[in-house]
Amino acid sequence: MSEVILDASALVAMLKEEPGGTKVAGSIASARMSMVNYAEVVSHFVHLGMPERDVDAMLDPLPLELVSLDKGTAQIAGRLRAITADAGLSLGDRCCLALAVRDGLPAWTADKAWRTIADRASVKVVVIR
Repeated sequence: MSEVILDASALVAMLKEEPGGTKVAGSIASARMSMVNYAEVVSHFVHLGMPERDVDAMLDPLPLELVSLDKGTAQIAGRLRAITADAGLSLGDRCCLALAVRDGLPAWTADKAWRTIADRASVKVVVIR
């Protein structure tokens, strides 16, 4: 059973052994992530020059529940733009938050700007560092 929703930044922090990454590693087996955020993680490492097969080999074994974005969650993400634009949140960020809103779970991120919108988004935000 999933207990947290991970933003791409949280998973990247774990994989790159950055501050906060240990916290994510301790909860990875009870985490879920939207496919949009998963694509962000893949994109991050490919952009850094990691070969595609190595990215897949790093990500495939993770005990992480991946969730497709359905119409209702996409609508939540779209509606979150009005309250997240000032904080500079991206579509990927809003997809993570929308999944957290939909499932009533905390959203974990490395992005401190999320703290400013948590109450307005009606979601618990945990900044991992």
